[in-house]
Order: sequence, then C-alpha cells, then structure tokens
Amino acid sequence: MLYLVPFWIAFLVGILVGWAWKPKWAELLTQKLSSVVSKSLELSLPSSSSMSPMFCLKNFGSSSCLNSLNLQPEAWVIDNGEQGKTLSVSPSEYDNSSTSRSVVNEGCSSAITEEDLKHLCQLVEMRDGGPTWMHMMDRSTPNMSYQAWRRDPKTGPPQYRSRTVFENATARIVRDFFWDDEFRPKWDDTLAYSATIEECSTTGTMVVQWIRKFPFFCSDREYIIGRRIWEVDGSYYCVTKAVTCASVPRRNKPRRVDLYYSSWYIRAVESRSGNGQLTACEVLLFHHEDMGIPWEIAKLGVRQGMWGTVKKIEPGLCAYKKERESLASLSQSAYMAQVNTKISMEYLISLESNEDLSRSDVDSTSENPLAQNISRALIYGGLIVLACSLDHGALSKTFIFGMGRKLTDRGNRPS
Repeated sequence: MLYLVPFWIAFLVGILVGWAWKPKWAELLTQKLSSVVSKSLELSLPSSSSMSPMFCLKNFGSSSCLNSLNLQPEAWVIDNGEQGKTLSVSPSEYDNSSTSRSVVNEGCSSAITEEDLKHLCQLVEMRDGGPTWMHMMDRSTPNMSYQAWRRDPKTGPPQYRSRTVFENATARIVRDFFWDDEFRPKWDDTLAYSATIEECSTTGTMVVQWIRKFPFFCSDREYIIGRRIWEVDGSYYCVTKAVTCASVPRRNKPRRVDLYYSSWYIRAVESRSGNGQLTACEVLLFHHEDMGIPWEIAKLGVRQGMWGTVKKIEPGLCAYKKERESLASLSQSAYMAQVNTKISMEYLISLESNEDLSRSDVDSTSENPLAQNISRALIYGGLIVLACSLDHGALSKTFIFGMGRKLTDRGNRPS
C-alpha cells in the first residue's frame, strides 16, 4: 500500500497534465472518434447540442460536458439595468469561445472620457513623464515589422510599448480588426468568451466582458473593459481599459483583472518598399495589466511568449481582410468601431497644452544583463525547491534541472 498510493496519485496527475498539454494529434484523434460515434448515435439521441455525443467527446473532461450530463449550474447573469432584460452566460457558451451581445444601454458614454484620450496622446508623444523605455525586441516578417520596449514604473506592473507596421493594410481595416470581438477568437486563442454589456450609439463607447484562458496552473481571467475611438485626420486613438460595472457581479472564478490598460494609435505610413505611397499601417500599442502573477515571473513569461503571440496577428489580419471583402454585413463590434468621435488636430493639441510633463526617452540598448541574471536565478531557485519537494530520485532532478537550463539558455538568446 505504501507504494501503490503514490503510484496512483502520480498516475492521475500524469493524466491531468497530459490532457492539459495534449498535442494536436490527440485532438484530431478525438475529432475522428467523435464523428464516427455521432453518425451511429445521432438518430437515436435527442437533438439538443448540449446532450449530443459529438459535444461530449469534443469537450470530454470539461465542465460543459459534465454539466450536460448532470444538473446545470447557475448561469452567469448580466443585468443591464433595464427591468426584465438580462443576459445569461452559460458555461457551455464560455467553453466554446462564443460571443454574445446584450441589450443596448446608453448609460456607458462616460466610461471613457477625454482624460483618457489626453493620456494616450501623451504616451504617443512620449511626454507622459514616465521612466525610460528599455528595448526588448526587433523582429519582422515579409509583411510585418515589430519592435517592443518595456519600462518598470516605481509603482504598478511593468508597462509595454510596441510599434507594428503592417504592409498593404489601411488604418480603417486594422482599427476594425482589433475591435472585432466576433472574429478575434480565430487568431487570438486565449479569448474564451466575449460579450457586449453596454454600448452608446452616439460616441461609440462600449463596455465588454472578456474571459481569457490561462495555463492549467492558473485560473482564467475576467476583464470588464471600456473602450472608445477618436478619429483625427484619418488616424485613430483607440482607448481600452478596465472599468467598473455593477451589473456584472464579481465571482471567485474566473478571477477578475481590475488593473488593465491597452490602447492603440493607428495611422497610415509609407510602405517599406519605398514607393512613396501610404500603403502600410503603423500601430503603436501601450499595454499593462496586473494579472495577479508576480511581476518578475510575468515579465519572463511575456518575453518568452511575445513574438509567438504577435506573429499570429499578421495572418489573422490577412484572413480578416478576405472575409471583409466577401461579406456584405459587418459584425456588431466592427460596426461600433466605425461609430467614433471626430476631432481636429487643433482641439487635440489644446487638450495637451494644459500640462507640461517631462519627456520619456527610449533606450536603444537591450535590457540590463543584470535583469537576465536575476531571471536565471529565479528559475534555478524555483527549480531547486521543486526538485527537493517532489522526491529524492536522481532522474526527476536531472530532468528538472535540464529543463531549467533550456529555459535560461532560451532567455539569454538575443531577440
């Protein structure tokens, strides 16, 4: 019994970890198996999608499959402040990366104000008085170039600044692309669920709910985001940030992110082909959030996964352009992107003239080597604790330290 109990515990943990990290061939095998079983049983079972064998096989082990076989748990209810009109978000919808839309509520026009526009302008002009931006990355593909910087304020999480240039793309299509929640799951696989809570048909302001998938060792995160677009001479200032929303109750899971800021400045620029035409689109992104993860660990994760995430955007944008060319109608969120506030450059300058903040510099050198050494020390320190806490076997320690060496070597490669 002394040996059997740890063996079965390790076996069950191995199954859970293996299922969380299942490769693509396992998903393909599951799909083939589900199609065979569904064809044979489709006629004999009820037509409800939540009870079909196809649904349960595709979502085996998920809460939606278990819930379809047992009693349904309480749905997430979004109250829009209008009597008798609510939006219920069921777990099955959440598991299937769905997008839902609530009743329009005109009371969200004050969620994003001109103060937010002024702050974004200061970030774009690098006159927000913040610390120096440290260079992180410079990568490119045939149709996209990408640069990224990071800075660490005295208080708050790390802040990121990036510059992306898309070839053969207009500012308008890129604006709609980033705003289109219905299309986003096709290129952003972290978005598990999205819903429009409120929208204002006058200013284009929206309040949306996002739920993002995190790795299996972290719970998913919920975002209540307010967003609005200002247009200045064909360029777009797009502000999105976390806002409070009393109509969406806070729950233990998914965990809500209260500090979130992600805003863009989008404009047409000259193509790098040198033809003198404004056929490319530049996007300046400013992003920071507190996900509830230690900031040093979050910085290491962002650095390792940044390019892998960014390079999915360009093929997603190409697919979006093709879909827009073939479809006559817009999604609701893409339509709301076209409802924006038009202002003049003179008015924009007048907003900034009231404050005289110091200029934020950009450091052309890479990040401090000391920071990389600290990250390496954190990895090895954590792995030592992990190796000592698991067991006393030489094989497991060799495997753990081997993985740690790979992680630190990968982190020391030049970007």
